[in-house]
Amino acid sequence: MSVTARIVVTAAVIKRDGRYLVTRRIKGQHLAGMWEFPGGKQEPGESLEVALAREIQEELGADSVVREVMLTARHDYDTRSVELHFFACDLTSEPHPQLGQEIRWVTPAELATLEFPPADAELIELLKRG
Repeated sequence: MSVTARIVVTAAVIKRDGRYLVTRRIKGQHLAGMWEFPGGKQEPGESLEVALAREIQEELGADSVVREVMLTARHDYDTRSVELHFFACDLTSEPHPQLGQEIRWVTPAELATLEFPPADAELIELLKRG
């Protein structure tokens, strides 16, 4: 198969008390069942920061402060190419899953025990190293 779609995605690296917030992709989504950092696709005309704040509100019902880019990664899947921008973020309200997805706060060591999409591998190594 060849890569047919290029997608720009934002993701939030939210840390609280030494743990990171991760969510599990729901059934019917690309890479369903895998864990990920909350976020989603950038819409036409949106800045990366606005896209991420919107996605956090849609997925977690939480307000956020989007800070600096921590890492940009690119990964080619069979049917799409993803450009993923990971931002450090703070939540200003408590997260509550809005889509029926599972959420967890995990330590850096626990990140290695969960299955993440290949595009997240470089970030997870970075977080495990501290």
